[in-house]
Amino acid sequence: MPVFLWYLQESNQGHTDFQSVALPTELRYLQKPFAKAGANIISKLGYTNKNLKKGNGFFSILHLCTMNLVIDIGNTLIKYAVFENNKILFDEYSESGLFLSKVKELFELYPKIGHSLISSVGTLQGKEQDIVSLFCRVHVLTSESKVPFKNSYATPQTLGMDRIAVATAAFYLNPRGNTLVIDAGTCITYDMVNDSGEYVGGAISPGVQMRYKAMHNQTAGLPLLRPDEILDFIGNSTETCMHSGVVNGVSLEIDGVISQYRSRFQDLTVILTGGDFHFFANRLKNTIFANSKFLLEGLNYLLEYNKR
Repeated sequence: MPVFLWYLQESNQGHTDFQSVALPTELRYLQKPFAKAGANIISKLGYTNKNLKKGNGFFSILHLCTMNLVIDIGNTLIKYAVFENNKILFDEYSESGLFLSKVKELFELYPKIGHSLISSVGTLQGKEQDIVSLFCRVHVLTSESKVPFKNSYATPQTLGMDRIAVATAAFYLNPRGNTLVIDAGTCITYDMVNDSGEYVGGAISPGVQMRYKAMHNQTAGLPLLRPDEILDFIGNSTETCMHSGVVNGVSLEIDGVISQYRSRFQDLTVILTGGDFHFFANRLKNTIFANSKFLLEGLNYLLEYNKR
């Protein structure tokens, strides 16, 4: 396998600021011995010639690259996970302003990363892809990406990337069974993959934080609270009543939805995931499997599937 080198050139305006460089047109794969030295733009990321060992503006993409990096850009946080042989080696999250420093850190810790997938629930700005493209090959997850399951959603172009990811993980986890995935995040999503490997849809409901904010924003006297455990379903103060209404209410909702699905799908496997899963994992009457990494695992499966 040939060794490829990244070649970077300053923009024709002479900018050296990293974010000013027109990466899509001025970033090139060049194969030895035709690469020539370019502007040392990588030094703006904190790299030196000693780090690169290849001269100004270069770093190698070697055949030893066997790791994957998946990046989930959510409504509030960005999550990162490094996989090797479908096993998570590292996962962490950050605020959006720390994206560049976090990416640098990950490629310093795991130089064998060769491929990355970026998923965003909103519109991807492009700079995230450009930054990661400096280090490895990048696939941006879209409605046009290949998926391993049959997608029977009526409007596949509007299906969220997070829902595509959990449906993919469900397909690989239980390929011949019925699987309902409940992702308790900013919204609570319900996604169903049946025993024929078909994604049939689900539901979207307000998440925990959204319910607290709605009560505060749409009333004159209710405070803005953070999620908290409840001691009893009967609250004896305004705050404990609000906590009961949200936490107990969501628990009853999830149990009710699971019961609906179990009445239609035999031998149903239920996966609970998402940032707020810990509030409900021990409160549900129905038998579930809790897996906080399920979405990240789905993104890694999608990355592998789209390498083909």
